[in-house]
Amino acid sequence: MLSHITLNGTRVQYRVEGDGRAVILLHGWGCNMATMSSVESILLPHFKVYTLDFPGFGGSDVPDSVWGVEEYTRMLESFVKELDIVNPILIGHSFGGRVSILYGSRNEVHKIILVDAAGAKPRRSLKYYFKVYSYKLYKQMLYLVMGKERAEEKLELRRRTAGSADYNALSGMMRRIFVKVVNEYLEPFMPLIKCPVQLIWGAKDQDTKLREARIMMKLIPNARLDVIDDAGHYSFLDNPYKFRAILTSFLKKEMYDIN
Repeated sequence: MLSHITLNGTRVQYRVEGDGRAVILLHGWGCNMATMSSVESILLPHFKVYTLDFPGFGGSDVPDSVWGVEEYTRMLESFVKELDIVNPILIGHSFGGRVSILYGSRNEVHKIILVDAAGAKPRRSLKYYFKVYSYKLYKQMLYLVMGKERAEEKLELRRRTAGSADYNALSGMMRRIFVKVVNEYLEPFMPLIKCPVQLIWGAKDQDTKLREARIMMKLIPNARLDVIDDAGHYSFLDNPYKFRAILTSFLKKEMYDIN
């Protein structure tokens, strides 16, 4: 059954099912709680599973200001407090991994599973940096010549033409939030995570590449990495059988109450 709660001024949709230790599922950018339903079905016989729609997605409201990873993490902290959740397991896919990393760096967490997670700085080409800095120069020139309001209209047209599919699928506040979020990297917070961490990655992931998983593996003290060879960014959907095997192996003690 779906429920709603207002957290940090934003109405959030969530669902709670099952019994046992708390597991919180955190979906990726552009998705909603339904994306994680196959993972939820693995967990429900053994855990109390909390799923939610991040603000701006699914049945949750769009924030009224430009949120970054910090604000989304504060929202999760409020969620945990309001629902009296103690020492949860976090499972974060893609953007949900960003929030899991920051949350786990400063809160009590039993275990974390990062699935094709964002948060490590990707390797950029010279072409990328040329594009970024030429855009910044173009922006400053337009501000000087046209004024901020007229310049922004022209810049928005250029962003729509050159922007990523994720950017172009958004509008208004969520575009501004997306621009902020994708430029936030979390390497300084990774060494602060003290709980065991399982990284699950698709070898063919082109959104968060395997190199980024290896950065996380190096920086997170108690991390281990399993790679699914024939999977991409949605490894839990591309090869659900291999994903289930890795997940249940990592959570075997909690699932079967092994001392």
